[in-house]
Amino acid sequence: MRSAGRAGTARVLLCSAAVIALALPAVASAQDAGDAEEADGNMIVVTATKRETTLQETPVAVSVTDAETLQREQIRDLKDLQTVVPSLRVTQLQSSANTNFIIRGFGNGANNLGIEPSVGVFVDGVYRSRTAAAIGDLPNVSRIEVLRGPQSTLFGKNASAGVISMVTSAPSFDWEGSGEVSYGNLDAIVARGYISGPLSDTTAFSVAGGYSVRDGYNEDPASGTRTNDRDRWFVRTQLLFDNGDDLTLRLIADFDKIDELCCGVVNLRRSAASAAILGLGGQLTDPANPYANVVYNNFASTNDIENHGFSGQIDWDLGGGVQFTSITAYRETHGEFRLDVDFTSLDLLQREQEQDLHTFTQEVRLTGEVGPVNFLAGVFYFDEGITEEQRVFKGSRFRNFADLSAGGNGTGSTVVTLERTIGALYGNPFQFDGQFGSAGLAESGTFNLRNDALSFFGQLDFEVADGLVLTLGGNYTMDDKTAVTNYQSSDVFSNIDLVDAGFRAIRVQGIQRGVGQFLNLGRNATQDEVNAFLAGLNQQQLLAVNTQIITPATQFATANASNPAVNPFLVGTALQLFPRFINIPNAVESGETSDNDFSYTARLAYDVNPDVNVYASYATGFKASSFNLARDSRPLAGDLAAVRALNPTFNNQTSGSRFAGPERSKVFELGLKGNWDLLSLNLAGFRQDINGFQSNTFTGTGFLLANAGKQRTWGVELESVITPADPLSINFAVTYLDPTFVSFPNSIVGDLSGTRPAGIPEWTVVVGGQYELDLGNGDAIVARANYHYESEVQVVEALEPGKWGGNAQAIAAAAAFRRQVDDVSASLGYESDSGLDVTVWARNLLNDRYLLSLFDSPGQPGSISGYPNQPRTYGVTVRKSF
Repeated sequence: MRSAGRAGTARVLLCSAAVIALALPAVASAQDAGDAEEADGNMIVVTATKRETTLQETPVAVSVTDAETLQREQIRDLKDLQTVVPSLRVTQLQSSANTNFIIRGFGNGANNLGIEPSVGVFVDGVYRSRTAAAIGDLPNVSRIEVLRGPQSTLFGKNASAGVISMVTSAPSFDWEGSGEVSYGNLDAIVARGYISGPLSDTTAFSVAGGYSVRDGYNEDPASGTRTNDRDRWFVRTQLLFDNGDDLTLRLIADFDKIDELCCGVVNLRRSAASAAILGLGGQLTDPANPYANVVYNNFASTNDIENHGFSGQIDWDLGGGVQFTSITAYRETHGEFRLDVDFTSLDLLQREQEQDLHTFTQEVRLTGEVGPVNFLAGVFYFDEGITEEQRVFKGSRFRNFADLSAGGNGTGSTVVTLERTIGALYGNPFQFDGQFGSAGLAESGTFNLRNDALSFFGQLDFEVADGLVLTLGGNYTMDDKTAVTNYQSSDVFSNIDLVDAGFRAIRVQGIQRGVGQFLNLGRNATQDEVNAFLAGLNQQQLLAVNTQIITPATQFATANASNPAVNPFLVGTALQLFPRFINIPNAVESGETSDNDFSYTARLAYDVNPDVNVYASYATGFKASSFNLARDSRPLAGDLAAVRALNPTFNNQTSGSRFAGPERSKVFELGLKGNWDLLSLNLAGFRQDINGFQSNTFTGTGFLLANAGKQRTWGVELESVITPADPLSINFAVTYLDPTFVSFPNSIVGDLSGTRPAGIPEWTVVVGGQYELDLGNGDAIVARANYHYESEVQVVEALEPGKWGGNAQAIAAAAAFRRQVDDVSASLGYESDSGLDVTVWARNLLNDRYLLSLFDSPGQPGSISGYPNQPRTYGVTVRKSF
């Protein structure tokens, strides 16, 4: 723990509390004076409940970031949003397409296409089912709403942990537009433009486009490139029809492309495998200096992603206070990835992936008011097809690496001996020549997933007394998934049973020793001598030799075949990276899931007065079963024996994580919302449980998927904006989380019940300020600063026990790596009445460095790799609007 960080946070908390305490008397005084002027904070309009209400009127834990904050903070991507929303964490790991969203410590997905994220992302009401379809520079956004806690009542199976809803500006019937250009360090260039206006009295249009490039912040001397660069562009067009009476139609089409080298991985702990890599002339990063912005790859990892889609929204006033809304959308995502997955300059392993997603969604809903009752009723349909092709190759130096790892000199001679020895044990000494560790395709195949879901949802708001509103809502979801895999390993060595080979070798050696002793050779007999000796025995002599030599040799071999001190082949287990894959469906595993769930919400909200609202709620959430569409997909433990019986020739089969069952959440929440002249304040306290949380662990080349029994979090969230004087505003937010694995008996490292999940900070604090100096004539100087803090936390619970010799060792290896976040952003801008703005800005101003995640280095037992965060970036932006 860095004591300065904790002390700094204490000072922030105390100072902010003092500011609130000083501001409250002024607030009360203003209210007593009857000053009717309202602050902007909680009066912003949101659609968190799928109806337009102010934040003050919305009894839901929701954070709102408006267009002004997005612009002045230079928030260009959803990844940047966490610096202003304390309950949100966003990480980008294995590729440019892999952005993982976590709210209140809950969230998953992490580049495994078979897993829907627990945090749903919606853009203008359209669900983006995978993270590759949810990132990109933000085009003309009016606000971003982050709904915390399960939101399945209104958003279906896609929101068991929360929702991120991005709302862009609709086309305008008055001509307006903007253009901006930014330049920053690493030769970063961002150019964006927007124009909107009328085509007729009833039709308006808008076009937005943007281009973003930047050099990578990691130097890669081996490949001669720089990783974690930026190279993406987008275009988005809209058409709005408004008859001026009862009907509007909004059509949106968009296209974006990403072509980047990502993502930089550093070595955090070396092992004997690291020594082998260095011995062969390879390079890897220094664990003592993980933030040197240097990585090593023998080729640059490429990410090529295209997204495009179309949506249409109809809003029709049916009269009598009833409105009809229909949102239809179709989206496609295509990604191609080529990754150096050993993360060294030596040519050892590479993986190629091609991903295709086709998603159709249809939502229809009615809203209205009948007497004291507001109602909402709707249907949501989801249809998605996913195809992923994966290929893993052994590189040109893998055989040399295998030889050195097996105790050879790296030339391959020991591997040749191993091939001949094992070949002889199975009847032909030459049958494996040139096949152990040779370069080429190791495994390849296709994963397919089809998902259909239908939800019926509704919500009623009753004003049971003056200012007291009871809300009851429900959602019934039916979800069907079908997974089909066609994946095969072509690696010969990975399919050798080294325990059986060791048994044979130990037994043969024992017999040779016994025969040598019997013949008084003073050495072990050769196999030819053994054969000749046995051939000359009669039946009675054979029985005696069997009792005195063969049986003891067999017993010793049986007892020691799994003992690495006796079985010389077991050292090669670490290089059996590509065991045979058993596909689904098969006679034991259907590859199908069918889930049904009823989620609901019950809430009481009371307007204490026009400025204060309190509420109490209970809500449940649901996420359907997920399939592990990765090379680590293996039969569940309960199915393994039956699957083995069907595939007796497939050696080295182990149980794993073929799929995870449904994820169900519930939350008890108490909240308060206040809005006065000088202060807006939102406070929530909650207990949130997720049963069957779908834990998804990255292994370097795949994923391990498992259901945690129950994860519980107690928490408090406070968000406030204080305006002690007109040009100065202060924002302060804090989140306290106390999570526990109430039950997690079947984690990859055994029973984790009663322990604290990794990666969830106890305290998250965001504190900032803005000072707007009026220069007259509509011109102003605007200064902003923001501090984002996360208390120290362990990065991951554990590493893979099979690579560390046991559960305790895997847990201890991970425990050494911790993270604390101290992130400062700032900007200074000139804003003119003519629409010309010039802003100088910096993100991560103090260059705070930490680890986003870590994992076992592929093919290198005892070695650990990880992803560092992005260093300081800064630049200047010129913007012109009209």
